[in-house]
Amino acid sequence: TPTANSLSRGRRHVHPNGRAISPCSGRRRLSATCGSFPPPSPPFAPISRDVTNHHQSTTTTTPAEPSRLSLAHQTTRPRGGGEEERQRGAAMAVVGVLALQGSYNEHIAALRRIGVRGVEVRKPEQLVGVDSLIIPGGESTTMAKLANYHNLFPALRDFVGGGKPVWGTCAGLIFLANKAVGQKSGGQELVGGLDCTVHRNFFGSQLQSFETELLVPKLAEKEGGNDTCRGVFIRAPAILEVGSDVEILADCPVPTDRPSITISSPDAAEEEVYSKDRVIVAVRQGNILATAFHPELTSDSRWHRFFLDMDKESQTKAFSALSLSTSSRDAEDMPKNKPLDLPIFE
Repeated sequence: TPTANSLSRGRRHVHPNGRAISPCSGRRRLSATCGSFPPPSPPFAPISRDVTNHHQSTTTTTPAEPSRLSLAHQTTRPRGGGEEERQRGAAMAVVGVLALQGSYNEHIAALRRIGVRGVEVRKPEQLVGVDSLIIPGGESTTMAKLANYHNLFPALRDFVGGGKPVWGTCAGLIFLANKAVGQKSGGQELVGGLDCTVHRNFFGSQLQSFETELLVPKLAEKEGGNDTCRGVFIRAPAILEVGSDVEILADCPVPTDRPSITISSPDAAEEEVYSKDRVIVAVRQGNILATAFHPELTSDSRWHRFFLDMDKESQTKAFSALSLSTSSRDAEDMPKNKPLDLPIFE
């Protein structure tokens, strides 16, 4: 004879409002991929061959709470004995991404894939708690108007001048340039700090957007992989001139169908036609990195790792300066007749 308990097993209960409820409703199902961050599908293809397998995982078991460090190892290529320490340091970094307009979500997703926390920055006070800053691509005039509205320009200039790493992609490159040409009527305000002249729409309109392979030997030397990377150019700017302290990281051929570009002198008295067959698209000057293309729209994480290494370099320099200052102060407090522990070079 069936009991009441046996009859209740498998029976669907009825909610007071008449809806049927399964006995398993309310139970939490754990997915096989719980806790991982799936990489976003890049809207452009193909991607550099050395990174196409970074996001493929053969692991069938998933830890209950994977750490950012373990996630970073799943999504980046092993690079030898020092990689674990390197990723541990990167996992502690907090990278601000200017989130006024443009591809800030893509940058945050790219950072997350390598185990780094990215936070959105829209107000000046939000710059205080970040170790470095990315100014993403977008519509530079719109971004400038929003930055003015939120009174961000003074804080951004202080951040760049303070020595913390800053990376501008596409519109972010325009923001960081000391001089920009080819702007809309009335121009736009710039953050500055990067000793270069940038043309706002060097490669043409949205219809002239393109992808190409860029030769990047310095990136490959530092981060490994092939000596090329995929460059995604969307109504992209280009760097026409750089100062002596600016390191060129990549350039590309000027399209043959590109209209002639004229560069006005500061006093607007003379104009020069840009006649070179190649144009600069990636540079570094001290704590500033700038690219005319969009690395965040590919699965190649080397540019983001390169930027994080700049953050580590700045922290190392700050620590060395603090140690030197402390040592000098201790030396002044020592008796004059007591020899110093370290040699002094006169």
